[in-house]
Amino acid sequence: MEKIFSKPVRFGVIVIGIVLVMQAVGGISAVSSYSCSIEQGFNFKKDSNETVGFINTLKIADTDIPADLSVTNPENTAQSMKVVGVVSSIYWEGWYTAPVKFSAQVTTDNKNKLATLAHKTLSNTEVEFMFTIYDYDRVAKVYYKCFQTNGIKLKGLILKQPGELVFKIRDEASSEVPSPKNYTLVLGVMPQDLTQEIHIAIGKTNKVVKSWGVLVGR
Repeated sequence: MEKIFSKPVRFGVIVIGIVLVMQAVGGISAVSSYSCSIEQGFNFKKDSNETVGFINTLKIADTDIPADLSVTNPENTAQSMKVVGVVSSIYWEGWYTAPVKFSAQVTTDNKNKLATLAHKTLSNTEVEFMFTIYDYDRVAKVYYKCFQTNGIKLKGLILKQPGELVFKIRDEASSEVPSPKNYTLVLGVMPQDLTQEIHIAIGKTNKVVKSWGVLVGR
């Protein structure tokens, strides 16, 4: 599995996925960094409390990537939902100009669509996507949305760093969850010149809304 960061991403017992860092330009930002269980995402177990996440929708350039995976809704295990990918890791530095970077497992059909795009010279690098990360509140004893787009598609551009697009799809199937056969997508997305929102929660009731992107020239 390809990771998008090399250090452990859990910080503390109650505050999971959030760490304060000093930026070079001055000031403090809360980084959102989550490592998710692929096994729990594909095969949800009620007695497991691992962090789990999904890419709900994804469009790259003019290509819609279908939501062709059926997974269990962690907040209501009697319900299933369709998603594009099962997240293994996701990272955001917390600044409105910072990219969202994620790694997720996708089906064979979507792997083929994404690989075709990755091999092209993309003149259009626009991305629209929604994601939802769920953590377990050990006090309330329920899953809750801890890092998400609140059901709204974020608009961005594929991150370029340095000199190449942060957009990769592995040719080899993952061995962590053998069925259904799945492949690792790595994607970095910078915000477009729009004011958008990312929603963060620490426990079920403590919620914060942060800006992603800024409106320019209007």
